[in-house]
Amino acid sequence: MKSEALWWHPEGDGIICDLCPHSCFLNPGDSGFCSVRKNEGGVLMALNYGEISSVAIDPVEKKPLFHWHPGEPILSLGSVGCSMNCPFCQNWRLTRFDGAPPTTDMSPSDISDLTDRSGTDLVAFTYNEPLVSYEFLIDILPMLRKKGKRTVLVTNGQIAPAPLKTLLPSIDCANVDLKTFKEDTYAKMGGSLEATKSTIKAMHEKGIHLEISWLAVPGISDDIEEFERMLRWLSDLDPAIPLHINRYYPAHRWDAPATDERLMDRMADLASSKLLRVYQGNRGLGSITRCLICGAPLIKRANYRVDAMGLLEDGRCSECDAQSDIIVH
Repeated sequence: MKSEALWWHPEGDGIICDLCPHSCFLNPGDSGFCSVRKNEGGVLMALNYGEISSVAIDPVEKKPLFHWHPGEPILSLGSVGCSMNCPFCQNWRLTRFDGAPPTTDMSPSDISDLTDRSGTDLVAFTYNEPLVSYEFLIDILPMLRKKGKRTVLVTNGQIAPAPLKTLLPSIDCANVDLKTFKEDTYAKMGGSLEATKSTIKAMHEKGIHLEISWLAVPGISDDIEEFERMLRWLSDLDPAIPLHINRYYPAHRWDAPATDERLMDRMADLASSKLLRVYQGNRGLGSITRCLICGAPLIKRANYRVDAMGLLEDGRCSECDAQSDIIVH
């Protein structure tokens, strides 16, 4: 399916897309950087409206989200298209409209019905970049909110401030992927560091539950000084925002060896000196979230499985009765 896009304006003989920092100028017949927004006869069309490439029931911890509805399943939906071009992308087959795997046309009502059949109240838009499905999100998110569903974006945060402001009231939770903390490195991958930082700030100010991912890619995001600059920025924003430091493995066009485990440990130690909640991912280590007051284990995890919980139903610690920073309802 396709739908007329939002956030664009005419410019000379073409149009400019105003959705993300690229601000693509499109002559008739041209598609934007994301590959899913196209000038058709002087009108910007969203080619990926309702094009669903992936449907799965995942543990919420797989997003990764460790402080939001722990142990619950989440319906995960993917489409096609992306606003960046990361050489290490694991889901690169979903990043371009042409050449993507077969998709299924699904209307917002179809998705709404699917959430009812899924047996979970949590819905994530993930796998590809969900923000390039802006028109579909604008239609489906309020519909899910009215049904009592809770929604998640797993995103690179590449969006202009005005469309983000319109979207935020319908989002409950997000995991934002910080690719690096160097503007020039972001630019080489087709992104903007400032745009992602702005999105993180806006989500935090809106009260959306927020967790951050950092994939430690050799040659891209493994520099310690750069990592420390990111930590200072995130700590100044809110040291309670959970940070997931994830191990990289070779993928797509990036064949550097997997992240050195000693570097992972060093990054985790540095992060723990600045932030309250730090986790390592893609290492099979498991993790424990402890009460910030008494130190008792609140959640024990093995990979994406919650093994034990020391939380009461309202999120209080079962040992000292202190309110935790984990959202359970």
